[in-house]
Amino acid sequence: METTRGAERQRTAAEARRRELLEAADRVVLRDGPQASMNAIAAEAGITKPILYRHFGDKGGLYRALAKRHTDALLSALRAALDAPAERRARVEATLDTYLAAIEARPQVYRFLMHPADGTADSAASPEQGFDVGRHSAPLLRLLGEELGQVIVERVDLGPDSEQMARIWGHGIVGMMHAAGDWWLADRPCSRERLVRSLADLLWGRLAEAGDRDVKGGPGF
Repeated sequence: METTRGAERQRTAAEARRRELLEAADRVVLRDGPQASMNAIAAEAGITKPILYRHFGDKGGLYRALAKRHTDALLSALRAALDAPAERRARVEATLDTYLAAIEARPQVYRFLMHPADGTADSAASPEQGFDVGRHSAPLLRLLGEELGQVIVERVDLGPDSEQMARIWGHGIVGMMHAAGDWWLADRPCSRERLVRSLADLLWGRLAEAGDRDVKGGPGF
Protein backbone atom coordinates (compact mmCIF):
# COMPACT_ATOMS: atom_id res chain seq x y z
CA MET A 1 0.00 0.00 0.00
CA GLU A 2 2.78 2.43 0.91
CA THR A 3 4.57 1.55 -2.33
CA THR A 4 1.39 2.33 -4.27
CA ARG A 5 0.98 5.68 -2.49
CA GLY A 6 4.61 6.52 -3.15
CA ALA A 7 4.25 5.74 -6.85
CA GLU A 8 1.09 7.88 -7.00
CA ARG A 9 2.89 10.80 -5.36
CA GLN A 10 5.73 10.49 -7.85
CA ARG A 11 3.32 10.40 -10.77
CA THR A 12 1.44 13.45 -9.45
CA ALA A 13 4.70 15.34 -8.95
CA ALA A 14 5.89 14.41 -12.46
CA GLU A 15 2.60 15.60 -13.99
CA ALA A 16 2.80 18.89 -12.07
CA ARG A 17 6.40 19.39 -13.22
CA ARG A 18 5.41 18.67 -16.81
CA ARG A 19 2.63 21.28 -16.60
CA GLU A 20 5.13 23.83 -15.25
CA LEU A 21 7.49 23.13 -18.14
CA LEU A 22 4.66 23.45 -20.68
CA GLU A 23 3.68 26.78 -19.15
CA ALA A 24 7.30 27.95 -19.47
CA ALA A 25 7.30 26.76 -23.09
CA ASP A 26 4.06 28.65 -23.71
CA ARG A 27 5.62 31.87 -22.42
CA VAL A 28 8.59 31.49 -24.77
CA VAL A 29 6.35 30.63 -27.73
CA LEU A 30 4.19 33.69 -27.04
CA ARG A 31 7.36 35.78 -27.16
CA ASP A 32 9.33 34.09 -29.95
CA GLY A 33 6.76 32.25 -32.07
CA PRO A 34 8.23 29.68 -34.48
CA GLN A 35 11.77 30.67 -33.44
CA ALA A 36 11.21 29.37 -29.89
CA SER A 37 14.18 27.14 -29.06
CA MET A 38 14.77 24.39 -26.54
CA ASN A 39 17.58 26.50 -25.06
CA ALA A 40 15.23 29.45 -24.48
CA ILE A 41 12.52 27.20 -23.01
CA ALA A 42 14.99 25.53 -20.66
CA ALA A 43 16.25 28.94 -19.54
CA GLU A 44 12.69 30.17 -18.97
CA ALA A 45 11.98 27.08 -16.84
CA GLY A 46 15.23 27.52 -14.89
CA ILE A 47 16.59 24.12 -15.90
CA THR A 48 19.22 22.73 -18.26
CA LYS A 49 18.33 21.50 -21.74
CA PRO A 50 19.13 17.84 -20.90
CA ILE A 51 16.45 17.97 -18.18
CA LEU A 52 13.97 19.34 -20.72
CA TYR A 53 14.89 16.51 -23.09
CA ARG A 54 14.34 14.04 -20.25
CA HIS A 55 10.71 15.17 -20.01
CA PHE A 56 9.88 15.50 -23.71
CA GLY A 57 12.57 13.61 -25.65
CA ASP A 58 13.21 16.29 -28.29
CA LYS A 59 11.56 19.34 -29.82
CA GLY A 60 9.08 17.08 -31.59
CA GLY A 61 7.96 15.68 -28.23
CA LEU A 62 7.60 19.16 -26.78
CA TYR A 63 5.73 20.30 -29.90
CA ARG A 64 3.27 17.41 -29.60
CA ALA A 65 2.64 18.19 -25.92
CA LEU A 66 2.00 21.88 -26.66
CA ALA A 67 -0.15 20.98 -29.66
CA LYS A 68 -2.33 18.69 -27.54
CA ARG A 69 -2.66 21.39 -24.89
CA HIS A 70 -3.86 24.02 -27.37
CA THR A 71 -5.87 21.67 -29.60
CA ASP A 72 -7.82 20.32 -26.61
CA ALA A 73 -8.66 23.88 -25.54
CA LEU A 74 -9.71 24.83 -29.08
CA LEU A 75 -11.89 21.74 -29.51
CA SER A 76 -13.60 22.45 -26.20
CA ALA A 77 -14.35 26.03 -27.30
CA LEU A 78 -15.61 24.85 -30.72
CA ARG A 79 -17.93 22.29 -29.12
CA ALA A 80 -19.31 24.98 -26.80
CA ALA A 81 -20.04 27.23 -29.80
CA LEU A 82 -21.72 24.37 -31.67
CA ASP A 83 -23.90 23.47 -28.68
CA ALA A 84 -24.95 27.01 -27.75
CA PRO A 85 -28.74 27.59 -27.56
CA ALA A 86 -29.10 29.54 -30.79
CA GLU A 87 -30.30 29.16 -34.37
CA ARG A 88 -28.11 27.07 -36.67
CA ARG A 89 -26.80 30.00 -38.71
CA ALA A 90 -25.77 31.81 -35.51
CA ARG A 91 -23.97 28.69 -34.28
CA VAL A 92 -22.16 28.26 -37.61
CA GLU A 93 -20.92 31.84 -37.39
CA ALA A 94 -20.02 31.46 -33.70
CA THR A 95 -17.99 28.34 -34.47
CA LEU A 96 -16.07 30.04 -37.27
CA ASP A 97 -15.52 33.09 -35.07
CA THR A 98 -14.27 30.94 -32.19
CA TYR A 99 -11.53 29.49 -34.38
CA LEU A 100 -10.51 32.86 -35.83
CA ALA A 101 -10.61 34.55 -32.42
CA ALA A 102 -8.31 31.85 -31.03
CA ILE A 103 -5.62 32.32 -33.68
CA GLU A 104 -5.99 36.11 -33.50
CA ALA A 105 -5.55 36.13 -29.72
CA ARG A 106 -2.37 34.03 -29.81
CA PRO A 107 -0.83 34.44 -33.27
CA GLN A 108 2.64 33.41 -32.13
CA VAL A 109 1.30 30.13 -30.77
CA TYR A 110 -0.55 29.55 -34.04
CA ARG A 111 2.60 30.24 -36.07
CA PHE A 112 4.65 27.93 -33.85
CA LEU A 113 2.14 25.12 -34.36
CA MET A 114 1.51 25.62 -38.07
CA HIS A 115 4.63 27.16 -39.63
CA PRO A 116 8.34 26.32 -39.59
CA ALA A 117 10.81 28.90 -38.35
CA ASP A 118 11.78 31.34 -41.10
CA GLY A 119 15.03 33.08 -41.80
CA THR A 120 17.44 31.00 -39.71
CA ALA A 121 20.69 32.90 -39.97
CA ASP A 122 22.94 30.05 -38.89
CA SER A 123 24.02 28.22 -42.03
CA ALA A 124 25.18 25.24 -39.97
CA ALA A 125 21.63 24.64 -38.79
CA SER A 126 21.18 22.17 -35.96
CA PRO A 127 18.52 19.42 -36.11
CA GLU A 128 16.40 21.61 -33.85
CA GLN A 129 16.64 24.57 -36.22
CA GLY A 130 15.65 22.26 -39.06
CA PHE A 131 12.61 20.99 -37.13
CA ASP A 132 9.89 20.10 -39.63
CA VAL A 133 6.75 21.66 -38.19
CA GLY A 134 4.76 20.75 -41.30
CA ARG A 135 5.27 17.06 -40.63
CA HIS A 136 3.74 17.52 -37.18
CA SER A 137 1.03 20.10 -37.97
CA ALA A 138 -0.76 17.99 -40.60
CA PRO A 139 -1.99 15.47 -37.97
CA LEU A 140 -3.44 18.39 -35.98
CA LEU A 141 -5.61 19.41 -38.90
CA ARG A 142 -6.66 15.79 -39.47
CA LEU A 143 -7.62 15.50 -35.81
CA LEU A 144 -9.72 18.66 -35.99
CA GLY A 145 -11.36 17.38 -39.18
CA GLU A 146 -12.27 14.04 -37.60
CA GLU A 147 -13.60 15.73 -34.46
CA LEU A 148 -15.77 18.13 -36.45
CA GLY A 149 -16.99 15.28 -38.66
CA GLN A 150 -18.08 13.41 -35.54
CA VAL A 151 -19.96 16.47 -34.28
CA ILE A 152 -21.74 16.81 -37.64
CA VAL A 153 -22.75 13.15 -37.91
CA GLU A 154 -24.21 13.29 -34.40
CA ARG A 155 -26.23 16.44 -35.08
CA VAL A 156 -27.13 16.63 -38.78
CA ASP A 157 -29.19 14.21 -40.85
CA LEU A 158 -27.43 14.07 -44.21
CA GLY A 159 -29.42 11.13 -45.51
CA PRO A 160 -27.76 8.05 -47.06
CA ASP A 161 -24.02 7.72 -46.33
CA SER A 162 -24.42 10.35 -43.61
CA GLU A 163 -21.27 9.26 -41.75
CA GLN A 164 -19.00 9.50 -44.78
CA MET A 165 -20.56 12.82 -45.82
CA ALA A 166 -20.02 14.20 -42.30
CA ARG A 167 -16.34 13.27 -42.44
CA ILE A 168 -15.98 14.96 -45.83
CA TRP A 169 -17.63 18.07 -44.43
CA GLY A 170 -15.55 17.98 -41.26
CA HIS A 171 -12.23 17.89 -43.10
CA GLY A 172 -13.44 20.35 -45.74
CA ILE A 173 -14.59 22.90 -43.15
CA VAL A 174 -11.37 22.60 -41.16
CA GLY A 175 -9.34 23.00 -44.35
CA MET A 176 -11.35 26.08 -45.26
CA MET A 177 -10.98 27.60 -41.79
CA HIS A 178 -7.26 26.90 -41.73
CA ALA A 179 -6.52 28.27 -45.20
CA ALA A 180 -8.75 31.33 -44.85
CA GLY A 181 -7.53 32.02 -41.31
CA ASP A 182 -3.88 31.70 -42.35
CA TRP A 183 -4.43 34.17 -45.20
CA TRP A 184 -6.37 36.57 -42.98
CA LEU A 185 -3.95 36.49 -40.05
CA ALA A 186 -1.01 37.51 -42.27
CA ASP A 187 -2.19 41.07 -42.96
CA ARG A 188 -5.87 41.36 -41.89
CA PRO A 189 -7.31 42.33 -45.32
CA CYS A 190 -10.81 42.53 -43.81
CA SER A 191 -12.48 42.48 -40.41
CA ARG A 192 -12.93 39.20 -38.59
CA GLU A 193 -16.69 39.74 -38.70
CA ARG A 194 -16.62 40.12 -42.49
CA LEU A 195 -14.57 36.95 -42.88
CA VAL A 196 -16.93 35.01 -40.60
CA ARG A 197 -20.00 36.12 -42.57
CA SER A 198 -18.37 35.30 -45.91
CA LEU A 199 -17.29 31.81 -44.82
CA ALA A 200 -20.72 31.14 -43.32
CA ASP A 201 -22.32 32.18 -46.64
CA LEU A 202 -20.09 29.67 -48.42
CA LEU A 203 -21.19 26.86 -46.09
CA TRP A 204 -24.80 27.77 -45.67
CA GLY A 205 -26.53 26.33 -48.75
CA ARG A 206 -26.43 22.63 -47.91
CA LEU A 207 -26.42 23.21 -44.15
CA ALA A 208 -29.66 25.18 -44.40
CA GLU A 209 -31.37 22.23 -46.11
CA ALA A 210 -30.19 19.44 -43.78
CA GLY A 211 -32.41 18.27 -40.95
CA ASP A 212 -31.39 18.07 -37.30
CA ARG A 213 -30.90 14.80 -35.48
CA ASP A 214 -32.28 14.48 -31.97
CA VAL A 215 -29.42 15.47 -29.69
CA LYS A 216 -29.84 14.74 -26.01
CA GLY A 217 -29.13 17.80 -23.92
CA GLY A 218 -28.45 20.22 -26.77
CA PRO A 219 -29.46 21.57 -30.17
CA GLY A 220 -28.67 20.03 -33.51
CA PHE A 221 -25.94 21.56 -35.65
